[in-house]
Amino acid sequence: MFQGAIQLNLDSKGRLAIPAKHRDVLLAQCAGKLVLTADHQDACLLIYPEPEWAPISEKLQKMPALNPQVRQLQRRLLGHAETIEMDAVGRVLVSSTLRDYAKLDKQVVLVGQGNKFELWDQQRWGKLSEEVIDFGDGSLPPGMEGFTL
Repeated sequence: MFQGAIQLNLDSKGRLAIPAKHRDVLLAQCAGKLVLTADHQDACLLIYPEPEWAPISEKLQKMPALNPQVRQLQRRLLGHAETIEMDAVGRVLVSSTLRDYAKLDKQVVLVGQGNKFELWDQQRWGKLSEEVIDFGDGSLPPGMEGFTL
């Protein structure tokens, strides 16, 4: 399980060094093969171990493409998906297309989300982190009924 937020830097070629604590897990789980894609709701990137991405990709491909919202979702997630591999020192190349999409510069934040990571521009992540979660009337979003900390 991936959790926590780590500030990192992209090098001049757009490579991201995966932290050692995650690198070992990724090597064991997927031999360093990852899928990098655009998030469909936020201006960040998603990084999935390849086995975690496979069922998502299959579900997306089976959805009815006649629905305009489904097509948009497929375009965003499948259309931007790139299979990447960690190199010998645990770096992955983030393509210029995806860096441009998420407005990633040099300073980024890698955020663990259980079975995947989000990759954010450091300034955008900082602003997002400062926002207070407002559930309006105090009720939780659908599917979170009974959730307590």
